[in-house]
Amino acid sequence: MGGHTSCLAVSVGERPPTLVLDSGTGIQTLADEFPNGAPFQGTILLTHLHWDHVQGLPFFPPADNDNARVVVAQPAQGDAYAVMARAMSPPHFPLMPDGLRGDWQHIGLESGKHDIEAFEVVARDVEHKGGRTFGYRVTFDGVSFAYVPDALDANDDAMLELANGVDLFVRGTPFTSAEQERADLYGHGTIDHAVAIAEQANVGRLIVTHHAPMRSDADVAAIAARHGVTAATEGMVVDL
Repeated sequence: MGGHTSCLAVSVGERPPTLVLDSGTGIQTLADEFPNGAPFQGTILLTHLHWDHVQGLPFFPPADNDNARVVVAQPAQGDAYAVMARAMSPPHFPLMPDGLRGDWQHIGLESGKHDIEAFEVVARDVEHKGGRTFGYRVTFDGVSFAYVPDALDANDDAMLELANGVDLFVRGTPFTSAEQERADLYGHGTIDHAVAIAEQANVGRLIVTHHAPMRSDADVAAIAARHGVTAATEGMVVDL
């Protein structure tokens, strides 16, 4: 709960994060994990390129750093740099992506298995709206989690594959089943369906995220409690 948009960072032990999933405005708070001007060196893995998942990219000082090494990976849909630059360029923004300091690389990923930093990542296409979108399964040393923030409920096969037996399933659920028509209109999921998928996939824990902006924190907490799941909050740390 809170006002920032999607960003999930992954660390191994006490080391700074080397894998970041999505770069919404929440990436700004991740700078606290890089004290004394330490640079980010790793991969920013995007589920898709909607504004709320990329708008924090130029506001993350550890990546905008002369000593940074940043790979920005997105679902393949043409030249990766050019696609990103369509959103991050004048008149929408004063800088192009190559205006950020450090060593940056923009790549497109296809569906399938990838080795990214120290992690095994499985990417699967999910139906959202307005551009190619992935859900991810991330595994390290036998521990795994699935991350599907933006997808219609009608993605059972992909979600069950990604979430099967994971320790943690992070699913975007701005809506409830009573709001199914609106969920379908925006290409998003419902908390009722997420609970059902988590049960079928035998996940260790379900955390719901991507809360609807028209709800208060109290509203989000009440909906999560009613369904017996955890609602993501800003700064939440989950130890797997």
